[in-house]
Amino acid sequence: MCGIIGYIGSSNAVEIVIEGLRHLEYRGYDSAGVAYFNGTGFDIQKCKGKIRDLESILSVRTVESGLAIGHTRWATHGVPSGYNAHPHESEMVVLVHNGIIENYLELKHELTESGYRFNSETDTEVLCHLIDFYHREHPLEEAVMKAAGDVRGSYAIVCLSKKEPHKLVGARKDSPLVLGFGESGYFIASDVPAFLRHTNRVAFLDDGDIVVIEKNDYRVFNLSGQSIDKDVELVPWSPSMADKGEYKHFMLKEIHEQPRSLADTLRGRILHNEAVVNIAEFGMDSNTLCSFKRVIITACGTSWHAALTGKFMIEQLAGVPVEVDLASEFRYRRPLIGEGDLFVAITQSGETADTLAAQREAKRLGAKTLSICNVLGSTSAREADYVFYTHSGPEIGVASTKAFTSQLVSLYLLALALAEKRQMLERARLRDMLSDLMLLPEKVERILTAEEGIREIAKRYFKARDFLYLARGILYPIALEGALKLKEISYIHAEGYPAGEMKHGPIALIDEELPVVILMQEGYLKEKIISNIEEVKSRGGRVILIKSVPGEFRVDDSFDIPQTNHYLEPVLMSVPLQLLAYHIGVLRGCDVDQPRNLAKSVTVE
Repeated sequence: MCGIIGYIGSSNAVEIVIEGLRHLEYRGYDSAGVAYFNGTGFDIQKCKGKIRDLESILSVRTVESGLAIGHTRWATHGVPSGYNAHPHESEMVVLVHNGIIENYLELKHELTESGYRFNSETDTEVLCHLIDFYHREHPLEEAVMKAAGDVRGSYAIVCLSKKEPHKLVGARKDSPLVLGFGESGYFIASDVPAFLRHTNRVAFLDDGDIVVIEKNDYRVFNLSGQSIDKDVELVPWSPSMADKGEYKHFMLKEIHEQPRSLADTLRGRILHNEAVVNIAEFGMDSNTLCSFKRVIITACGTSWHAALTGKFMIEQLAGVPVEVDLASEFRYRRPLIGEGDLFVAITQSGETADTLAAQREAKRLGAKTLSICNVLGSTSAREADYVFYTHSGPEIGVASTKAFTSQLVSLYLLALALAEKRQMLERARLRDMLSDLMLLPEKVERILTAEEGIREIAKRYFKARDFLYLARGILYPIALEGALKLKEISYIHAEGYPAGEMKHGPIALIDEELPVVILMQEGYLKEKIISNIEEVKSRGGRVILIKSVPGEFRVDDSFDIPQTNHYLEPVLMSVPLQLLAYHIGVLRGCDVDQPRNLAKSVTVE
């Protein structure tokens, strides 16, 4: 959700922080602000709106500083406004915060009785005053430590002291915070892209870590005051990965990056001489992989659709029973899970609050945990027993595209690994299925070269008020995903359904005004999909058919994808649906990279 960036060093800190905030815009926000040392104290500038609005305030003054912090806020407590925007300040403390302080009301009451006055509706201001309260008698880092013992909830904070104006102090609990080590100074941020143009040398903070950063040094310790050595890692991302390049939007760039991102997901994951999946990439050996009696997959949003697709793959290929849960519901239903179960958490960022909570609950109950994520060193990856990185590169657009297709490929690899080790697939069929996988990036490229066909379809339907997406079998989660993409990007109401459920309600919506997107593949469900098409047409509905089968059908528009095996068609079907949502959103004048009310990384419940 919100974005944090702090810098201390020899370069212009305000310029670096503003640049960093721009690279965090994808997380979603409604206000922005900076605080910087002006030589004698701290100046704070903040406003409702976009970073460009903040820059217009800063442009009227000459701003140079060697220390600054910045924030983009996504409203939780209090409306989007200048007075609710971060940074917040107390008598001696200036602070930015991601997360939620659950006991802020009782703390606010206590602080009010101690003489503090509040100028915002936020829980963050409570934390700022609380640190200030302890800072009266203690150094800033000790004040942060003591305040952390009083609060319940989640936080990533970076704060400054008017008494100690030459250092930054950061702390985290259930919200990401990462250090960056550059040639000109130190960075602290909620995500690596904030400072990727300056360095890819990072150290990830863990829950309970507190860091003190000064111009030429830093130190990390825990809530008990014990010093901690952090490993410095190289993030394998380049600055160009976080730029739009020749594309108008990040979303379009990331859709077109999928041939590369899929190839990167596959690199090193197949032992070609043996024609098997390299299970070491999942962090397991054969005995471990064969020991699981059941797989439970949890995720949120788009990743949940990947999980539903993975259920078809694993059950049908490997014969292992699979349950799929929304992560936000998992720990509240008293799940029956334990030894012998493999719990799979799917999360692009590795920081999704609900997914992390579900993963921790599964681990507490005795299951082994596997994280499928995209971000090196993320919390999910560090806490899991096993991790599989998708390697799709930074995804800046809020609506997930390349991360989703990389997740599908990851689940396909897991299904094949389980099937091979359990001897559920003949060697020749396994070799063919791996060959199909290696051809996948090229087939995605072929779809992208036919993008104009999708753009023309979008022109005919972008004024529609509602859409219905239908599919059967392994493709029905892709129908759900297609509907979600359209909702996210264009603000058109859209529903995804298993086509067999159409007669159980959605058919009442069908008339000549309703576009119906239908996905079709070869197999025993093809004839049933044809029947669904006829049912829609007989009621005046307008059918857009995405298909991998040859032939003409009684539809209004169609788009063909290349043929592949049954289990990889969800990947190929996803690409035209992403493009359809994108072009409809652009035609409607929507901000497709930063849709309203949405955040890229949902780090609070």
